Amino acid sequence: MDFPIIEESEEDQQINFFFEDVTFTLPDEDLLSGWLLGAAQTEGHGVSEINYIFCSDEHLRKINIEFLDHDYYTDVITFPYDSHHIHGDVFISYDRVRENAATAGVTFERELSRVMVHGLLHLAGYDDKSPDDKIKMTEREDFYLGCCMFC
Repeated sequence: MDFPIIEESEEDQQINFFFEDVTFTLPDEDLLSGWLLGAAQTEGHGVSEINYIFCSDEHLRKINIEFLDHDYYTDVITFPYDSHHIHGDVFISYDRVRENAATAGVTFERELSRVMVHGLLHLAGYDDKSPDDKIKMTEREDFYLGCCMFC
């Protein structure tokens, strides 16, 4: 199966990047968007809009407490807004990604890409609560990381 990289000219599909209380440089944003749109297409979904919001541990922990009633740090929280198309917000902790990359012995870009596609997979309907679901999601993450040209 060939993995499609979607050209930036897809006007009706939007991937946006925002920085809440952290600053860092993303890999090539056009290439990153195309890779994520290609992953969505491979999963059989169109994208109406995904907002990736990068923030600190503390910012994401506050969101975790307020909206999910979980008082702990996490690397990603996803909020879907539409069950028919991929449309949602993906909050990512820069601090967790950086620490997880060091722990796993991978580059920051690779771990960031893993977390970003993880959020997209949640928006596409994947869950990771059960051991079997977690295995399926990890397999999909690994597949897309194998197609990643910048991580």
